[in-house]
Amino acid sequence: MKLSTFYILAAGSIFAASCSATKTYSIHSKSGSQVQGTAKFTQKGNTVELDLNAYKLNPNGIHAAHIHEKGDCSATDGSSAGGHWNPTSEDHGKWGHGSHHAGDLGNLKADANGTGRLVMSTDKWCLGCSDETKNIYGKSIIIHEKEDDFKTQPTGNAGGRIGCVEIK
Repeated sequence: MKLSTFYILAAGSIFAASCSATKTYSIHSKSGSQVQGTAKFTQKGNTVELDLNAYKLNPNGIHAAHIHEKGDCSATDGSSAGGHWNPTSEDHGKWGHGSHHAGDLGNLKADANGTGRLVMSTDKWCLGCSDETKNIYGKSIIIHEKEDDFKTQPTGNAGGRIGCVEIK
């Protein structure tokens, strides 16, 4: 093998191994709230990490977060985002504990300043792939006013929608 061919192959291998996609989106306040923040998605190989940071939540409050089926935050109450994203028709539940929607993220626990963070990784999502049971583009994240009880079907009894993120 020629040395130049070796360098081209080596560089291509390094580039492919280091490929990752990162997208950061803003949280839009809904239902008269002042919620702000970001949702950052990073895909490395078959794993997608979500780093959700929300501010101006109720101090010491607990707020459900879910991926919803439509990437539309245009309604003032967030209703344009549709229902929970559930491409495999599972029961609502807690991520990693039996049956749950692909969009059941869990709860954001706000500190005394009203700041909450939720970080998770999964191979059940992708950014822009052709598998519609995994592709989160065209979806949204909704932050709810109340805690997810992980039982009530199909929403977790999480209350109104106070924050919305369009995932594009």
